[in-house]
Amino acid sequence: MTKRFALGIFDDEDVLMHAIENVRAAGVKIHEVFTPFPIHGIDDALGIQRSRLPIAAFFYGMCGLAFALWLQIYMLGFDWPMIIGGKPHIALPAFIPVSFELTVFFTCHGMVITFYTISKLYPRWRTPVLDVRSTDDKFVMAIELNDKTDLNNLSKLLRENGASEVNEKEMTKN
Repeated sequence: MTKRFALGIFDDEDVLMHAIENVRAAGVKIHEVFTPFPIHGIDDALGIQRSRLPIAAFFYGMCGLAFALWLQIYMLGFDWPMIIGGKPHIALPAFIPVSFELTVFFTCHGMVITFYTISKLYPRWRTPVLDVRSTDDKFVMAIELNDKTDLNNLSKLLRENGASEVNEKEMTKN
């Protein structure tokens, strides 16, 4: 499956932010923007909704806490009950360190797996990059092209909004 993209190359992040607003106002859907460093406010400018990853983190933490409490209560209260230092079999204050550690462990591992899955960062030999300069010093706005898109008008729009170059690139999905 091959997709075509128009790439607007920008030299400055302020020009890019202004261009994002103008291009979206013109009714053009921006596929992605690649920058060499994070830009404050670009998510809002692109219309990206707030992430639901904190909800997943809470869920993973609760699973870790439940597993830790079940594990300790089962092992020390039912499977192999021992009286240590005069404490009861199920002593919740003594369970706090292990419960905390397993909560953090489950949350961290669950979040890494969730982030890689959502971002589609699967193991592969070659990572698709539209323009390698986006990792160095350029800002790249990628707009997906279809049969109805007029590349000349789009190129003119991007150049009027500060793009130093406008290129066309095809990407093949592996």
